[in-house]
Amino acid sequence: MIHNFKKLRVVGMFLTCLFSLGILGTTASAQIDLAALAEVDPDYADMIAAHVEQGVDYAFDFFTVSMLWTVIAAAMVFLMHLGFATLETGLTQQKNAVNVLFKNVFIISIGIVSYAVIGFNTHYPGGPDDWNGWIGFGGWIGDLNADPENVTYAYGGLELAMTAYGDFIFQAMFAATGATIVSGAVAERIKLPSFMIFATVFVALAYPIIGSWHWGEGWLNRLEVPFYDFAGSSVVHAFGGFGALACVMILGPRAGKYLAGGKIRPIPAHSFPLATIGVFLLAFGWFGFNGGSVLSAEPAALGLVFTTTALAASSGALSSIFFSWAVIKKPDLSMALNGVLAGLVGITAGADAVGPGAAILIGFIAGAIVVFSILFFDKIKIDDPVGAISVHGVCGIWGTVAVGIFNSEVSLFSQIIGTISVSIAAFAAAFVIFYIIKLTIGVRVSADEEAEGLDLSEHGEEAYADFQMKTR
Repeated sequence: MIHNFKKLRVVGMFLTCLFSLGILGTTASAQIDLAALAEVDPDYADMIAAHVEQGVDYAFDFFTVSMLWTVIAAAMVFLMHLGFATLETGLTQQKNAVNVLFKNVFIISIGIVSYAVIGFNTHYPGGPDDWNGWIGFGGWIGDLNADPENVTYAYGGLELAMTAYGDFIFQAMFAATGATIVSGAVAERIKLPSFMIFATVFVALAYPIIGSWHWGEGWLNRLEVPFYDFAGSSVVHAFGGFGALACVMILGPRAGKYLAGGKIRPIPAHSFPLATIGVFLLAFGWFGFNGGSVLSAEPAALGLVFTTTALAASSGALSSIFFSWAVIKKPDLSMALNGVLAGLVGITAGADAVGPGAAILIGFIAGAIVVFSILFFDKIKIDDPVGAISVHGVCGIWGTVAVGIFNSEVSLFSQIIGTISVSIAAFAAAFVIFYIIKLTIGVRVSADEEAEGLDLSEHGEEAYADFQMKTR
């Protein structure tokens, strides 16, 4: 870690030299905040201060760098949808691989378009004097001004951080995540048109309305001590997790999953390599998910967020490995993979508000929670092929509450109120939308279609043509 940090210092010094030479920008310059840097790395701050005394100019184009980082972070979050696709595909049966991949292509596409048409301006309907704090519908983003002067944030007094379109494209990448979480939980038995209708309404309306309660300066942000959810443990992950729970309860388990006498028949994942690739892609993208939520390139905040994110993910993996091994009596790869994600979901609410030690504890507890949560839902016959309800829903609640435990400036009461409100609202919205679809066109494929596999019954094509999986 020390060696890697030294590498980052070298890269940082190189970029700083380019800035000082004017190669990467010469306008809207701002000085590095030495006081903030000293809190993170006193030795490095002393070195920078000594250089400044010797005449080195560390001024740089903060606006341009922040904007560049924001769109890079948006691209990293976009890549997370490939991670979701490969994770869900790997953890389900090969006969449903095309169906899972198709749904993920649709989700990110409808998510971005619907967020442009209605979502963004509904998510951010204005300041606290402009709307009631509960629902403030917006419209098309076409009237946003792309001029650099039209910025949406100022961060830490260091000039301005991004354009309105920069803000839109970063937030748009978040929007589809809620439906992607649901996709994995309902895999292998849902009608494709029914899911597409659900995903569209859930992403276009439910996500921005509920999210506006916090990020859009809604009622959760107006509590005496405002609700705190830095990058979305609740407003993204618990939202998706409890939306998934509602859908799974209506849809029912996969055929043959639960047998007479309370026995559980495991339905094996068809490709652990794909699932593992998916988790590593998600973990990589999460640095953009959390790091981009700084909403600028402010050095101290970015360093802290990257560090807490990595520590929580690693701690979550170790915790899941140890606890699942103790309970199941075998080292279970799927539990280890979900442990990584549990740690990431857990730290998302407070990545910028807790220190490294707290991040390790938050991730470790999340890793333990996800193991017992997955086993619990299986016991009560809630069939979730990928563990999405536990990873995103249950661990999303834990991560949000944890901020109130580990940061004295955040109200534990506000955290509990906020995460429970978001979870209940997401569950209720998903239940209503999905139940209406069930009453109209139905939500579940026939028994014969499920047995054949959705790749052939829904798409007429296979993921692995002419390939037969070896059976015992």
